[in-house]
Amino acid sequence: MNKLYPNARAALEDVLKDGMTLAVGGFGLCGIPEALIQAVRDLGNKNLTAISNNAGVDGKGLGILLESRQVRKMVSSYVGENKEFERQYLAGELELEFTPQGTLAEKLRAGGAGIPAFFTKTGVGTVVSEGKEIREFDGHKYVMERSLFADISLVKAWKADRSGNLIYRYTARNFNPNVAMASHMTIAEVEEVVENGALHPDHIHTPGIFVKRIVINPTPEKTIEKVTIRSAS
Repeated sequence: MNKLYPNARAALEDVLKDGMTLAVGGFGLCGIPEALIQAVRDLGNKNLTAISNNAGVDGKGLGILLESRQVRKMVSSYVGENKEFERQYLAGELELEFTPQGTLAEKLRAGGAGIPAFFTKTGVGTVVSEGKEIREFDGHKYVMERSLFADISLVKAWKADRSGNLIYRYTARNFNPNVAMASHMTIAEVEEVVENGALHPDHIHTPGIFVKRIVINPTPEKTIEKVTIRSAS
């Protein structure tokens, strides 16, 4: 089975449909699948639900899908860096499912592991728990959270082999392993593809069984939200 596609658009165009749910790796702009997000933008599909730790920034990451009005709903833990997100949400144009960061990570991990729901203390007694089942264990209250499973997962890795085994690099690992498990169609954007057997088994973070398609982006932009430069002494 050939998992390597010539570019991000080719990897998406026959599977991406209006109204789908996308799980997208990254934390801020670190470890985001830049080329795949741009391909979603170029394909123009609408009414998408995006599951991601945050909503990018204006003009970068998922921010470009908000600007093109392709996202109907965000499932996120942090949205404070995106003015267009703020505008759309306050205007009632964008739906938001706000989820604590650790809960979001576990919802994705549970979805990939086939666990439909779990209980957590996080959010009990707050708006996060409204409308959800609350149960008491050993004298403590817990809120039931449903797991997440997307139509398509978009992840960014450093290196892959032709079978789709993935290695993430440093902090770009973040949400990507959990996102990679949380759908039946995971597409990985990588900087390098090597032959099968070239990756040490102990170094692999995501087994290739989770990855259906691979695209190479050898020179990603790797933008950060805010550049801080130390003043000259």
